[in-house]
Amino acid sequence: MSRREHPPVPDPLVRPTVDAHTHLDACGAEDPARVRAALDRAEVAGITRVVTVADDLDSARWVTRAVTWDDRLYGAVALHPTRTTGFGPAELEVIEDLAAHDRVVAVGETGLDYYWDYAPPGDQQEAFRRHIDLAKRLGKTLMIHDRDAHEDILAILEAEGAPERVVFHCFSGDADIARRCVDAGYVLSFAGTVTFRNARALHEAARLVPDGQLLVETDAPFLTPHPFRGRPNEPYCAAYTVRNLAELRGQSEQEVAEATARTAEQVFRLGTVADAVAGRSAGGPGAGS
Repeated sequence: MSRREHPPVPDPLVRPTVDAHTHLDACGAEDPARVRAALDRAEVAGITRVVTVADDLDSARWVTRAVTWDDRLYGAVALHPTRTTGFGPAELEVIEDLAAHDRVVAVGETGLDYYWDYAPPGDQQEAFRRHIDLAKRLGKTLMIHDRDAHEDILAILEAEGAPERVVFHCFSGDADIARRCVDAGYVLSFAGTVTFRNARALHEAARLVPDGQLLVETDAPFLTPHPFRGRPNEPYCAAYTVRNLAELRGQSEQEVAEATARTAEQVFRLGTVADAVAGRSAGGPGAGS
């Protein structure tokens, strides 16, 4: 098999769960047929619902269209921290309008990225503060991107006052950062990086997160789980990470799948969103038709 081919679709999980963070447009699933095909592959593996996430304004507009194509799909919109150079009221107005969409369940991904030199730290921090405020005003979950910026992220959340529900997407901290996040009530989402054999600090962090604060994600098309690292990722690959997390945490596959599904339901209010949309469309075609 070529290194650039997708991994095989794994056997289905014993219990279904949610891919809490992916980028379907970046996976090449840009139209309704391809979105449905990607979600079909995910469902075969036991990943029955997916949150697709924007990183710029064009992607955010796409997300609010895509979530109407299939009932298994939810969205998150924001400006990625690396896209925040010159961030101002005009950009915030667009994000606010899109984030109010029924099937957008989070403001994200927002936060800080000190690894890449694409946006000044000051612009990133101002955008992060505005996104925090937006999540609180809309009553939406805040989805955080944190790369090499743990202390500043935690300090800004404390200073601004965190929203009721906060998710650290693709958690990258060590056990100490994980404990501080858990103590603050934040939810930690683990991507394929937790399956990497040399990620010992991340393994320690994953072991201490309570079931009720644990999510699993792909961050596809990036961060494909071991042993397929380097190949293109897709939401179905979250099943590999579930199984690896179960081994790391000394739990069964069923326990991790059920725990991450419950956490996703609660933090993203998936049932509430589905009920609200169904109520408004009663008597007409569903969002996935």
